[in-house]
Amino acid sequence: MDVLTPAAEGCRGCPLYLNATQVVFGEGKQTASMVLVGEQPGDQEDRQGRPFVGPAGGVLERALAAAGLPRDRVYLTNAVKHFKFEPRGKRRLHQKPRWSEIKACRPWLEAELDAISPRVIVTLGATAGQALLGTGFKLSEMRGRPLVTRWSKAVIATFHPSAVLRAEAHGGGEPLFDQIVEDLKLAKSLLQSRAR
Repeated sequence: MDVLTPAAEGCRGCPLYLNATQVVFGEGKQTASMVLVGEQPGDQEDRQGRPFVGPAGGVLERALAAAGLPRDRVYLTNAVKHFKFEPRGKRRLHQKPRWSEIKACRPWLEAELDAISPRVIVTLGATAGQALLGTGFKLSEMRGRPLVTRWSKAVIATFHPSAVLRAEAHGGGEPLFDQIVEDLKLAKSLLQSRAR
C-alpha cells in the first residue's frame, strides 16, 4: 500500500477529485484476511482522509464488535475513493456515485485486493457489491450468501451501515443492524473455516 496510496492521490480518472478534499484510500494491515468494501468516503472521511470514521463508521464499529471482529484485524476500503456530494449551505450531502465513477476507481480497488489477497471479502451496500460483482448484483437477492470473485472464494454482501442510520431516523434501525451483524458473523465463520 506504500506505493498505491501516494499514486491514488494523483488520480484524475473521473471528475470527483475536483471537489473532494482528498483521496481516501483503504486502511488496515496488508496481511488482513478479511476486507470490508464500502461505497465511498463520507463527509468526515473526506475531511480526515480515513475510511469509516464518520457516523456510518460508528455503526460499523459496533457491528464488528458484536460479531467479534476487531477493527484492527480487517482492512477497510471503499469502491470509490473520492467523496461525491451536493453542497447544501454549510452541509455536504452524499450523492450516489455513477457507474462511470465506480469503473474509474475500480483499478485502485483491484490493486488493493491483489496486494492483500483476502480469504474473505464483505461488501457493504449495493454499490460495493456492483463494483466487485457487476451491474447484475442485487443486494436483496444476494445478501448473506457466499459468493465468488477472482479475489476471494468467499464474498459476503450485506447492508451499508448508513442504511442503519437512515432506518434509525424512522425508528427502525435495529433489524438492519442485526442483519449486518449476522452477515459479519457468517464472514467470520468462513474465515475460520478457510484457516484450517
